[in-house]
Amino acid sequence: MPSGIIVIDKPSDWTSMDVCAKLRGRFHEKRVGHAGTLDPMATGVLPVFLGRATRAVTFASESEKEYQFGLKLGVVTNTQDITGQVVEQTPFTGSVEDLLSVLPRFRGDIRQVPPMYSAIKINGQKLYDLARKGREVERAPRPVTIHALELEDRLEPDEFLLRVRCSKGTYVRTLCHDIGAALGCGGCMSSLRRTMAAGFTLAHSVTLDTVLQAQDPAALLLPVDTYFSGYPDLVADPEQEKRIRNGAALPMPTLADGRYRVYSQDGTFLALSQGENGILTTVKSFYEV
Repeated sequence: MPSGIIVIDKPSDWTSMDVCAKLRGRFHEKRVGHAGTLDPMATGVLPVFLGRATRAVTFASESEKEYQFGLKLGVVTNTQDITGQVVEQTPFTGSVEDLLSVLPRFRGDIRQVPPMYSAIKINGQKLYDLARKGREVERAPRPVTIHALELEDRLEPDEFLLRVRCSKGTYVRTLCHDIGAALGCGGCMSSLRRTMAAGFTLAHSVTLDTVLQAQDPAALLLPVDTYFSGYPDLVADPEQEKRIRNGAALPMPTLADGRYRVYSQDGTFLALSQGENGILTTVKSFYEV
């Protein structure tokens, strides 16, 4: 069965789940998951995990992400992006310097009120279901971290191209909305392209058409241990491998504390493991059962 990671350059007008459904059919593999939802209007890096590799999704979805996005000033919409209904218009007559002057307040640890058009659940109901019924409910601000936020270009007198590197849970739409509010004219997101997620960039990506037309799509898969390449590796002897496959901890008195990629002697990736106080335990296993 196919197992591994494929980084898709998601096309616009597709949901992340649309992409997963298409790959599920192409690879004939039911186990498919992705690391971080992209809105239909967004394009760019969508890491998709297949087969046993889906066990890595929980780690990948927690990672930092980077986006290039368009900021349209002077327009407020109900979805906080250009696809929504315009609810307010106040022409932006400011300068580049005016925009640059407010960006520092959006760097570092900030709080965002999640948009109504989001998949967050309140009292068991998704916000976007309530929004589509014309209802708005109070949302508590959530902490997010903006590691970097830079202006890249001025596209129009009232439209700018920016780049942001941010924590999981950051809404770029809301960032646009809040920057516009800080400038007193309102704003919304006019475009969104994810350039990095789970450590993968556009350089790692392939188009959906490439996958669908490939004679051997499995050849496009990256091994799941690629995601954990930042950790040192350990090779288990046959007895240790047997214990790992049985879920047992390994006494390794000289092992430094930390996480490790653990392999069998034939190179099979067995597990992501944690060394602590001379004991190696499995964090997540990746061998086929």
